[in-house]
Amino acid sequence: MIGASREALESARERLDALADNTSTDAAALAADLARVTGLLDRETALRRVLTDPAQSGERKAELVGRLLTGQVSGEAVDLLSGMVRSRWSASRDLVDAVEELADSADLIAAERTGTLDAVEDELFRFGRIVATAPRLRAALADKRDGASAVAARAGLVRDLIGDRADEVTVRLVTRLVERPRGRSLDAGIDALCTLAAARRDRSVAVVTSAVPLSDRQRQRLGDALARLYGRQIQLNLDVDPAVIGGISVRIGDEVINGTVAERLDEVGRRMAG
Repeated sequence: MIGASREALESARERLDALADNTSTDAAALAADLARVTGLLDRETALRRVLTDPAQSGERKAELVGRLLTGQVSGEAVDLLSGMVRSRWSASRDLVDAVEELADSADLIAAERTGTLDAVEDELFRFGRIVATAPRLRAALADKRDGASAVAARAGLVRDLIGDRADEVTVRLVTRLVERPRGRSLDAGIDALCTLAAARRDRSVAVVTSAVPLSDRQRQRLGDALARLYGRQIQLNLDVDPAVIGGISVRIGDEVINGTVAERLDEVGRRMAG
């Protein structure tokens, strides 16, 4: 997001955090309400355009939210959405993306409260690695058909895979992603969820790929080195791939630090070919 949308999203995040400070707020229920609103706005193009129309006053748009959603979702969800439509948005689609992020964040807040946020983050990463190495599974979960039976089939596959093996927050997050990918690839969606989980702990995520598992000491040294380099704590998500031969590859967002033997051999080959 850029410009006005970025500022609006930041304000919405702050309002969500304020709600989360109130322990009487049911974070999991709020996540479900926000997910329903995401679906509504995703379907109703005209509605989201009205709610982001800069020519309409913020109060008028907030009143519309109240009329539409009161009694359909919780008062906390109505208040949160009312605040969001009072803000300016650079594009109507940005409002939908923001509501979806808040839904996922609310579920992660629920995990924080139960002390399972670390487990959820690790399960999301592991699920992503499993899917990345299983083409048929990946294709089934990434099926773009939006008919009721196709959506139910994808959700059922998630339940069969991790329903009794993962935290309930992980299951909800992944289920929502495969039910309504909203144009994202499965890989991008999982990466976004991992990043969001890390942000709940004020950390960035580094995907570290090595030929063999790193020892506890190596992990600590790598984490410390990356924290010094980036000036913030870095969450290490570790993956093992014998194809790298030796060394490690580190990806933080779009930046890749590649120190693998395979990469160096490729570079020698490119130079010889040139």
